[in-house]
Amino acid sequence: MADDTSIFIGASRKPDDSYQRAENLLLQYGNRHGLVTGATGTGKTVTLQILAEGFSNAGVPVFCADIKGDLSGIAMMGTAQDFLVKRAEQIKLDPYDFQEFPVIFWDLFGEQGHPIRATVSEMGPLLLSRLMNLSEAQEGIMNIAFRIADEEGLLLLDLKDLQALLANIAERAEEIGARYGNVTKPSVGAIQRTLLVLEQQGATNFFGEPALRIADIMRTTRDGRGAISVLAADKLMMNPRLYATFLLWLMSELFEELPEVGDPDKPKLVFFFDEAHLLFDDAPKVLVDRVEQVVRLIRSKGVGVYFVTQNPLDIPETVLAQLGNRVQHALRAYTPREQKAVRTAAETFRPNPDFDCATVITQLGTGEALVSTLEAKGVPSMVQRTLVRPPSSRLGPITPDERRKLITESPVAGQYDQTVDRDSAFEMLQKKAKDALDAEAQQQESGRSRWTIPGFGNDDPAHQPTGGRRAPAPRASNRQTVAEAAIKSVVRSVGSSVGRAIVRGILGSLARGR
Repeated sequence: MADDTSIFIGASRKPDDSYQRAENLLLQYGNRHGLVTGATGTGKTVTLQILAEGFSNAGVPVFCADIKGDLSGIAMMGTAQDFLVKRAEQIKLDPYDFQEFPVIFWDLFGEQGHPIRATVSEMGPLLLSRLMNLSEAQEGIMNIAFRIADEEGLLLLDLKDLQALLANIAERAEEIGARYGNVTKPSVGAIQRTLLVLEQQGATNFFGEPALRIADIMRTTRDGRGAISVLAADKLMMNPRLYATFLLWLMSELFEELPEVGDPDKPKLVFFFDEAHLLFDDAPKVLVDRVEQVVRLIRSKGVGVYFVTQNPLDIPETVLAQLGNRVQHALRAYTPREQKAVRTAAETFRPNPDFDCATVITQLGTGEALVSTLEAKGVPSMVQRTLVRPPSSRLGPITPDERRKLITESPVAGQYDQTVDRDSAFEMLQKKAKDALDAEAQQQESGRSRWTIPGFGNDDPAHQPTGGRRAPAPRASNRQTVAEAAIKSVVRSVGSSVGRAIVRGILGSLARGR
């Protein structure tokens, strides 16, 4: 059974079909990452739940995504159900205690948990380009936009900041293109249209302030248990690219902010990435390289990353090779690709002479799994056919009323609920545009030509040309001057043709003598 140094996963099956040997995950190797795979309905979510419970009881904070809402029950105390009690008896789990766990609910849309936000600057051009599925040329413009923002001190906090900056870049395309390369208005327009799609999909709620503080997902309670941060992802899964990009951003933030700790006695944080295939589907190589780098290096920060997916083929080999703790639930092998997945899964385990791994994978029942964890000196244990233990918390989702109560009583209640919109690129560029318009209007006003009639208005000699010469006649214009308008008005008031001719002569000479 588990102790202060390990998490009890279940009991392995002996050749005589009895369960005796306890399968544990050593906490000192909890930051060596892991993989939980299996077909739909084979027990992956329950395995995730019991691992999260174990890490929490060991004082390790946990962050995980709740794809279907089933994982939310971890916040409530479990109840004795016949099939759970029977499972506990089979694996000799005595005593089988029930408990509730400290849970903080999060939601990018702010509906089923506290809002999670990140600024555009924190996301960076690479992840944004991935989120928006930009072409190479468009990604180049995104990089230029971030460079301009840095040079000109423009804060990129929310989507409207980025939209305003892109519009400004389009107006200055010739100037910026001479410095950084070609910037075309059609490419900028394409990025703007993609931003509009993101806005309609709810990304406006994600980009902004107050941004998530990493410390708030690394909390521990007064009794020493790690807080379990549960991200409501049922609605988020409608936009899987946003889901994958957010979780990659979170891993990157953890990597950049946390100090080096080497190999601690237990992880500082454990990160479960459910539906992990979404991170790698159609991902460019530069992004896969980034994931591999984060997974490889974040271990020394004391963070364990556990990928949860249906098929081990969903994970690139370079990442798969770094996952030391593995739980493989049943796989089906009806198609050639499924058969290949079974072979791949079997080949990643240290063989057990008591059974053929590839055959057993297709025969596992619900709640059974092949388990291999790291033992002394980080060596993988021999794979064992294991009956996974039942959870101590509730199996299944909580009610909306229970969720609302937990959100209200959360330790971060009130910290993220209201959006803060401070002056940033949008406001700064608006002010620059207004100042430019005011300056242009003032210049036009000061440069406007003034007219005089001798004896009326300003005929100060000081304003006359020097040297006794008459000022050059103004250039002809189609616009009617004030003097001409006055002349025409007087002309129209004279009735006779002779009178009109006389007045034209007199006033015409006056106008020419200005």
